[in-house]
Amino acid sequence: MGNRRIIIAGTGSGAGKTTVTLGLMAALKQRGLTVQGFKCGPDYIDPAYHTAITGRPSRNLDSWMLKEDVMRGVLARASRDADISIIEGVMGLYDGKSPTEDIGSTAEISILTQTPVVLVLNVQSMARSAAAVVKGFQMLNPKVSIVGVIANHAGSEGHGKLIREAVEKECGIPLLGTLTRTPEVRIPERHLGLLPAVERGELEPLFVRLGEMIAQHIDVDRLLQLADIPPLPQANAEADSIVLDKAPIVRIAVAKDAAFNFYYQENIEMLEAAGAECVFFSPLAGETVPEDVNGLYIGGGFPEEFAPELAREASVRTSIRRAIERGVPTFAECGGFMYLTEEIVTTDGESYHMVGVIPGRTRMHTKRAALGYREVTGMKGNFLLSEGEIARGHEFHYSTFEPGADFQPAYETRSRFGSKREGVILKNLVAGYTHLHFASQPSLVKRWISACLKYKENCSQQAFDREMKP
Repeated sequence: MGNRRIIIAGTGSGAGKTTVTLGLMAALKQRGLTVQGFKCGPDYIDPAYHTAITGRPSRNLDSWMLKEDVMRGVLARASRDADISIIEGVMGLYDGKSPTEDIGSTAEISILTQTPVVLVLNVQSMARSAAAVVKGFQMLNPKVSIVGVIANHAGSEGHGKLIREAVEKECGIPLLGTLTRTPEVRIPERHLGLLPAVERGELEPLFVRLGEMIAQHIDVDRLLQLADIPPLPQANAEADSIVLDKAPIVRIAVAKDAAFNFYYQENIEMLEAAGAECVFFSPLAGETVPEDVNGLYIGGGFPEEFAPELAREASVRTSIRRAIERGVPTFAECGGFMYLTEEIVTTDGESYHMVGVIPGRTRMHTKRAALGYREVTGMKGNFLLSEGEIARGHEFHYSTFEPGADFQPAYETRSRFGSKREGVILKNLVAGYTHLHFASQPSLVKRWISACLKYKENCSQQAFDREMKP
């Protein structure tokens, strides 16, 4: 139990690895197996698909944001009670942070986690050449264990037989199956607005169809044999910062619904392990900040998709504004940051009132405004990430912030394009576009818990003083 694991990688973006991954997860679930999903890299759309199919939170495995031991710990811990772990790659197998090294790539994650790879190859308009492509992938880094191939976008079953003969003779690994072009099972174009549809269950019929397709055309039994490998070496205790061994000492309210639903699962679990009881509430459903909380976390998502609904919930916006003004230690990232500004202006020019605790507006654009890894350095006054302390994260958004006042920035962020100051510090609020992975800097969790505890004690003292007044 928990030893079987496999990476589904592609020769490039568009090869069909998501189709194969989702279909395989569904087919294995249909067999009654407990499936744990993972996604290489920082993406959060594919993990939402995984979670919907498997019924278990999918995890991100990221060899740039996380240290090796920490990443292996994420894999080992989440896989412990699963029958098999399915890890979906990112871009092409060797694509990552560098064109000359495997850093941040699916290949690096395969090596670091000792996990075999099934390579998904778009075989449209090729036959023997497919073997040349696979052999090139085998030779580029022989440390990557490519154990099988799936031919996607074949013209026919006969075409698939040609691919099988070429690959198995020249590359010495099995062709596990052939998928022909089937327009009726296309996965919708990936965009942020898809996630609410996933949460509402609208893609369930597609997932069922993908599972049936994989069960029919792929040798799932052989794939399970290839995935049956030795367990990961145990992560050391220092790297495993998620050990639930203490009773909660503070309560942190977490906004969670279709508008705010991007949280790295480890972020929540690290808060809980450090002594937080995470109390979830839905701004979209009209739920105000829960009573008696000592912290507030508003994660990423797409408030612009729900701007009219969020604008109508005035009592929710007031409760969040008052909590922040009272000094509740608050962290807001990307969608949460947008929600805390005065208004969101959509691409059609409509303006919607938001919480208004951060002077300024967020303006949506049709073109992407930012995408990529960020190394983040805390700036003076940041209660979460102290001055000079470094964490790692990711930025992905279609909006820009137009400030209505001068601010103390929260971070200095560094990307391949250079450095910039980003985000906002206001009293006990840290907000910005960057999604931080807490496991890249565990001390920020302890600092947040400490700030929540200090706020809780201050509130208790003020309540005591009020009672003692004549």
